[in-house]
Amino acid sequence: MNQQYQDCLEACKKCLEACNHCFDACLSEEDVKMMADCIRSDRECADACAFAITAMQSNSPHVREICGLCAEICEACADECAKHDHDHCQHCAEACRKCAEECRKMAV
Repeated sequence: MNQQYQDCLEACKKCLEACNHCFDACLSEEDVKMMADCIRSDRECADACAFAITAMQSNSPHVREICGLCAEICEACADECAKHDHDHCQHCAEACRKCAEECRKMAV
């Protein structure tokens, strides 16, 4: 597996972990209803990252398209998480932006 795959895999794994942590932490916030869009974005992004990881690990012929979609979903999640001041949201936004950047390299 080449370095580009390795970098993207690593970014997707970190993003998946950050989204799962953010999802869980958002559920513990005082105003969970206010966090609904963040929670939804976290779930969708974690699922997209898991799909991209599987596609790369199995050398899917659709890896470019899957990573391209993952990049879009990660960017949307980053935008949503960035709206919140919580540390877990800010950390998640950062991981999502990094993942989107690496996935875009794969989609070229």
